[in-house]
Amino acid sequence: MAHTRMRTLAPSLTEPRGHGLHLKSWDAGSDADAETWLRGCLDPEFQRWNTPLRLWTDLGGARESLRARARDAGEGRSASFRITDRVTGTTLGHIGVNEINRPLKLARVGYWVLPEARGRGVATRALLLASRWAFAELGLYRLELGHAVGHDASCRIAERCGYAYEGTMRGAMFEAGRHDVFRDAHLHARLATDAEPAEPAAPSGR
Repeated sequence: MAHTRMRTLAPSLTEPRGHGLHLKSWDAGSDADAETWLRGCLDPEFQRWNTPLRLWTDLGGARESLRARARDAGEGRSASFRITDRVTGTTLGHIGVNEINRPLKLARVGYWVLPEARGRGVATRALLLASRWAFAELGLYRLELGHAVGHDASCRIAERCGYAYEGTMRGAMFEAGRHDVFRDAHLHARLATDAEPAEPAAPSGR
């Protein structure tokens, strides 16, 4: 029997391209993808600002995390993309359209960038690309972006991509590495009817 790979994007959906990037589906059956996923999620900068529901530190955990995302994609709950350079194909990071609520036309976006790819506007370009894709391909109306208070880089990225700051959510995120302590988060959001953000002039920021 042929091996069927589990991908983190439904087969009927297209992969976004633009701004020098290609957003590709993660392959849950690929050792290389699992190793990259592990490296991104264990990066100290990622762990400073993000605490997954399940804390894992090995390749087995990374594979199961990608398999869970593939199952979510198959059931229409999320879409997870490997951010790659459109010319070289080099993996630069991750961006996801998560917690998709079709009746409310709502989803939440999140991303991370590998250490060696920072400082080139990767997150900004990927967020612009994924947002346009979510509005056009999924027919969503509202996209939300939340980040821990103090993560100023994420604030700047959100604003550049048309995600208006809407307020502070008290105790909305786990503290780093903890599931028993909470911290405040900023909420940003963008609507399908909002004005289109300016095109990035040149790679800058994260």
